[in-house]
Amino acid sequence: MSTFGYLAVAIGLAALAVAAWLVVSRRRSLPCPVWLRWMVELDNPFTKTNRAHVIVEHLRVAPGMYVLDIGCGPGRLTVPLAKAVGESGCVVAIDVQAGMLERAQQKADAAKLANIRFVHAAIGPGTLERGRGDRAVLVTVLGEIPDRQAALTEIFAGLKPGGILSVTEVVFDPHFQRQATVLQLASTAGFRHKALFGNRLAYTMHLEKPPEQQITAAR
Repeated sequence: MSTFGYLAVAIGLAALAVAAWLVVSRRRSLPCPVWLRWMVELDNPFTKTNRAHVIVEHLRVAPGMYVLDIGCGPGRLTVPLAKAVGESGCVVAIDVQAGMLERAQQKADAAKLANIRFVHAAIGPGTLERGRGDRAVLVTVLGEIPDRQAALTEIFAGLKPGGILSVTEVVFDPHFQRQATVLQLASTAGFRHKALFGNRLAYTMHLEKPPEQQITAAR
C-alpha cells in the first residue's frame, strides 16, 4: 500500500472513532477522551460565542480575581483566564481526566504562569471551597456531568455573593444543553439569570449568585 493509502486509512479510522464517540456520548455522560483533546483546544470556526477570548471578555475578569475553570480540559480557557487575573489572582483548573490536566499544565508552563492550581477531581461531591470564587466557567461541560444539579449547587456554594457563573453551550457538542434546561437547573441551585450572548444554538449564559442579603431574604 502506498503512503497515501496508509494516510487515507488512518484518517478514515480516526473519523470512524470520532463518529463512534459522538454516538455513544449522546446516550451516556462521557467526557471528551484525552486523545481527542486537539478538538477541544480549537476555537470553533462557525461561532464566535465559544471563542476563548470572547468568553473571558464577556465575564469581565479582572486582576486579583479567583476564577474556577470547571472541566478545564486541555486548558483552552485556563491560560487566558490566568493571564486576565494576573499574579495577584488565581485560577483553579478542575478536570476528571489527568491527561487533560497534564496538557493544561504544559500550556501554563510554556506561558510561564504560576497562578493556576490544578485539581484532579469531579465536581459535585464537595470539591470546591465555599464562598471563594468571583467567577466560574463551564464551557461545553455541563452535559458531561452525571449529576448536573449537584454540580450547579456546589458551584453556587463555591462562589461569593455577586459571583457569576458563565455557561457556554454549542449545538455541535453531543452533550448540548438547551437554554431552558440550564435556566431550570441553575434556578433550582439558587442562581438568577444575568445575561445572554449568542443564540439558541450557540450561546453563553451568565448566572449570578445573588448578594448575601437577597439570599437571606429568600430563605
